[in-house]
Formats: sequence, structure tokens, C-alpha cells
Amino acid sequence: MSTAWRIQVDAARCIGSGSCVGMAPAHFRMESGLATPVAAAVEPTEAVIDAAESCPVEAIAVRDDDGTVLAPT
Repeated sequence: MSTAWRIQVDAARCIGSGSCVGMAPAHFRMESGLATPVAAAVEPTEAVIDAAESCPVEAIAVRDDDGTVLAPT
């Protein structure tokens, strides 16, 4: 298993629903009406996967340290 995951939010796709912030407030915040990751690399946690899976426009990508997309699936 990876030691770190990378989180990316596509600002062009994000609609600012805030579901990611609600599900994983330690990992996402709202900035100028759009979601942004608190840190680009995070420790693996199910909350990050759940947040990416809950994004209504799939604007969040979670990748393993080798680049494999973990979410959304």
C-alpha cells in the first residue's frame, strides 16, 4: 500500500457543492467558492476516497504515489 496519496481538484469542473469539505474537512476547504485540497499529499484515509466518490461532478482525483487513480472509480 502507498505511503501517501495525491489529491487534485479540477477547478474548471468544481461547482462548489462542498460535499468534500463536509465528508473530509481535514483534507478539503472552500476557497473563493471552490473546493481545494488542504495538502496535495495526504496519508491514506477512507474519508478522502469517500469525498472524491461523493463529488457530484467528479472534480476530485485521488492518486496513489505511482499515479494510479484510486477515486473516483
